[in-house]
Amino acid sequence: MDLSAYMSESIRNIMATAYLNVLGNPREARFVARMQRVMGKTERRRKALLEKEGLVVPPFLIASIATTCNLQCKGCYARKNGIAGDTPAKATLSPEQWSAIFSEAAELGVSFCLLAGGEPLTRRDLLESAAKIEDIIFPIFTNGTLIGALYTDFFKRHLNMVPVISIEGELAATDNRRGKGVFQRALLSMEMLQKEKLFFGTSITVTTENYREVTSEEFLSHLVSLGCRLVFYVEYVPFDESTEHLAFRDEHVAAMEQILEMRREQFKEMIFLSFPGDEKALDGCMAAERGFFHIGPDGSAEPCPFSPFSDRNVAQTGLRDAIASPLFSKIRDARALGWEHTGGCTLYEHRDEVKKMIAPVSN
Repeated sequence: MDLSAYMSESIRNIMATAYLNVLGNPREARFVARMQRVMGKTERRRKALLEKEGLVVPPFLIASIATTCNLQCKGCYARKNGIAGDTPAKATLSPEQWSAIFSEAAELGVSFCLLAGGEPLTRRDLLESAAKIEDIIFPIFTNGTLIGALYTDFFKRHLNMVPVISIEGELAATDNRRGKGVFQRALLSMEMLQKEKLFFGTSITVTTENYREVTSEEFLSHLVSLGCRLVFYVEYVPFDESTEHLAFRDEHVAAMEQILEMRREQFKEMIFLSFPGDEKALDGCMAAERGFFHIGPDGSAEPCPFSPFSDRNVAQTGLRDAIASPLFSKIRDARALGWEHTGGCTLYEHRDEVKKMIAPVSN
């Protein structure tokens, strides 16, 4: 499979679906039409860098921009990996440093930068800086509890900043993992975004126990009624051995893909994305710069959020140098992205092997 062509085609499909979904909203339709043209330019930019310099620029980045969070969700990967906590767990870059990173990303041809944390809405200063990089779309993965009038105004002014509200399903499942009252607060945020006719989505962690419920016709119809037009499914990563039964196996991945294919036909007004998705068809995971990589709050370039190992810091070396990370190359050369694993993330399950790939720093 020509991975570059596959990724470019996927982006075109996402933007085409988004355009169909906002035709009734002139403001959003104009924005999406412009971004379709921008995505064409960034695709050509990535292709030119590959042909002229052999530089493989991923179309996606994930950036953890916040080190604190106002919730205590069960099984939170950010807390487990030391990205976030009740008090800052890591040093975090300034808005100016992040702005420089995002500006370089746009110049290289990155199309989407997913903003995570911690809770990214706690970094309004940084979001204001990122919003000025108008050639990148920034999906913001938020718990939704901090969205109010000030943030709906922000999203109206900056359509490239797309809120993606995390839930676990309906009320019982969401409040069980995220805390009492979180589901109703998330619904209130969705209602506010819908009232302002803003494009937004939701992120759902899928497990062996909930994936049929959160892909059901009833559940998705509820999301549509709330104005949600994007659903991002993330496979559960078992940080605790006692929860390994919740992680997808091959049969669950296959069932999920079959269900999503059917739902895409049934709910044409919605965009469905899954992570990591069908790894077998893509010859392995998309991490370590095959399709994306992760930037930690301190600027560390990491294979993915679930694999917090790094030999480059983007703030120090720039994005171009981070793309050429020896660690990323070793992971790809070792075919590590296709290693057998229980579910969710192969690099997390084989974290000891990945850690050994980092070259020792000489004194």
